[in-house]
Amino acid sequence: MKAVILAAGYGTRLNRDLQNDSSGCFKHLCGIPKPLLPVGNKALISHWMAALDKIDSIDEVYVIERLGAIACLQLAITQFNINDHVLILGGDTLFYEDFSLSVVLARFAELQSTNCDSNLVLSYFCKDEETTKFGILETDENFQVTAFKEKPRSTETTSRRACPCFYIYSKNTIPLIAKFLQEKQNSTLEEKDAPGNFLRWVYSRKPVFVHQVRGRFDVGNLPAYIDCTTYFQKHRKELLI
Repeated sequence: MKAVILAAGYGTRLNRDLQNDSSGCFKHLCGIPKPLLPVGNKALISHWMAALDKIDSIDEVYVIERLGAIACLQLAITQFNINDHVLILGGDTLFYEDFSLSVVLARFAELQSTNCDSNLVLSYFCKDEETTKFGILETDENFQVTAFKEKPRSTETTSRRACPCFYIYSKNTIPLIAKFLQEKQNSTLEEKDAPGNFLRWVYSRKPVFVHQVRGRFDVGNLPAYIDCTTYFQKHRKELLI
């Protein structure tokens, strides 16, 4: 399995917050890419690198930038001739203490043993008023994705399954990324760029299942960053392996 860390974001909202921070406590973080922000005892991306390094089944890790998330992903696939399962995660995301990378990978292996086309994504329950902030997954009784709604109003779906940027795509699914980009070549950058848009496109073509976690930190603005780093300082925990 290969791992790809998406680090293409410019951190516009976070840097605006940092520049406007009246306390002055965070000015030194201005201009630092989100994956390199200090969280607990190490940079955010280093939490992931330490966790991935301990997983024997992951033999390569790629950090990709610019071009947009999906285009960057395809560039890595082409450049390094990737023909394997791929774990894709956001370089600005960490999870709560119940997250276990080894458990997630074991679940993916279980799905693969039944159907080699199967893919796995994470989800967590959000509040009613938060559905307009996230991509929301609808699933059947087997936890297979049946619909993906982008930032719906709470009245537009009964599901509260938010979908963070953490996907494991099978090696049978990876070739579809090029097809997706070809179909979307005349679409807006946002439609081609957001990694959730590929998930929304692919779930009707290949089976996608969810693995539930308690929650995540998405370091998109200063309050979110403060929550994240305070949590990791308090718990003094690494990512669970």
